[in-house]
Amino acid sequence: MNWKRVEVFSEFLIFGILVGVIEDIIAVKVVADVAITWGTVGIIVLIAIPFAVLGEVVVDRIDFIELFRKIIDRKHGGK
Repeated sequence: MNWKRVEVFSEFLIFGILVGVIEDIIAVKVVADVAITWGTVGIIVLIAIPFAVLGEVVVDRIDFIELFRKIIDRKHGGK
């Protein structure tokens, strides 16, 4: 595996974890109306990590541009 690819993967993974944690904290506060403690944040981080990893693996493997192009071509009869 290429070092640059590992670096990019790691950057997106860390960003994904941070965004996941922030949005989960907001969701817990809005829905549950409980105090956000370090224990709550720890649980949220543990939940966010697998989803961030899964998101990176799936997003890295799928060429969404090509997928959308195929869908649009099929919708318009291959034109």
